[in-house]
Amino acid sequence: MLRFLCVSDIHGHAQALRAVLQEADGLGWDQLIACGDLLFPGPEPLGVWELLQKHHAVCIQGIGDRALARIDPGKLVPIDEAQRKRAERLRAIRSELGDLILARLAKLPPIVRLPLESGQMMVVVHGSPKDPSECLTEDMSDEELLAMLGDEAADLVVCGGSHLPFDRVLDDVRIVNVGSVGEAPGGGYATACIIETAQVGFKVSPLTVQL
Repeated sequence: MLRFLCVSDIHGHAQALRAVLQEADGLGWDQLIACGDLLFPGPEPLGVWELLQKHHAVCIQGIGDRALARIDPGKLVPIDEAQRKRAERLRAIRSELGDLILARLAKLPPIVRLPLESGQMMVVVHGSPKDPSECLTEDMSDEELLAMLGDEAADLVVCGGSHLPFDRVLDDVRIVNVGSVGEAPGGGYATACIIETAQVGFKVSPLTVQL
């Protein structure tokens, strides 16, 4: 039996990640999985990276991670004050992380497939199996969700991106969006989930932590 602690959209909020880890420690878990958008634009990107490395997390590349690793802030042309501040934050975080971590961010996989003890397949992605940059959201119809699953052979899809958690079963596929650690709508809380696997299948337990 394995217990996966699944988080997403930390966005550089190390304090929120610590709170989730502390709550999950009381429940028990074996492997940390982070579904992307790990470091930008929050106050402690390096702290988040260090926590993920300390816990040997399986990390997925999100849209923000790819942008952080690849975009040169000096080539951006902001059209308003909000964009200017975002470009400055991008520059500051890139400087704080350094070239080695940025190179590792650039190499993070957009999708990870994990075979489970039951013979089922868990697919972990930031957005959707068909397009890692496009999120699965609760307001999508069954037909829209099925289309975004593409041809991926999965029994369980674990994702983030939308910041809003949801859990839905379509045909033989269960979709679990774990929400956001660092930018949950309205703030003041973080969401995650623990997925317990066994030879007979898996169990999903949502986790909400007050910050």
